[in-house]
Amino acid sequence: MTDDMKERRIMRVDCVGVVCLRGDDVLLIRRANPPHAGEWSLPGGRIDPGESEAEAALRELAEETGVAADLGPKIATIDADFEGVAYRLHDYAATWRGGQPRGADDALEARFVPVADIAALNMWPKTDVVIREAHAAMQHAEIRARPAQADRLA
Repeated sequence: MTDDMKERRIMRVDCVGVVCLRGDDVLLIRRANPPHAGEWSLPGGRIDPGESEAEAALRELAEETGVAADLGPKIATIDADFEGVAYRLHDYAATWRGGQPRGADDALEARFVPVADIAALNMWPKTDVVIREAHAAMQHAEIRARPAQADRLA
């Protein structure tokens, strides 16, 4: 195997995914392009040269859905091989700030779906897990940010 062949084999594509939450609903897109064309997934895509993960996440979210959000913590980094391409997926939680979802760019559709209903969409299993982890983390953060009951009554 030549060095060029080895380099092509181990190259990976760094991408971001955004678990955009609006209460107990998550924003999903139906993918227009491979990998997983036609399936429901998270908004996201490739990180452009010179772009940070956070910049890419917010850009992809806006491009694919027209939605604005406040980016939260990184939930997961997942290495995956789809259709012979090695990807490193950097998934972030986010809180919806505004905008009505619409499918654009690489997304055929975009819509909010109750987190409780995502299993019925038969998404890639790791996407399901990341959504549930982000939802739990954001709920935990929300609870910690609330003042104690006694503080509100004082």
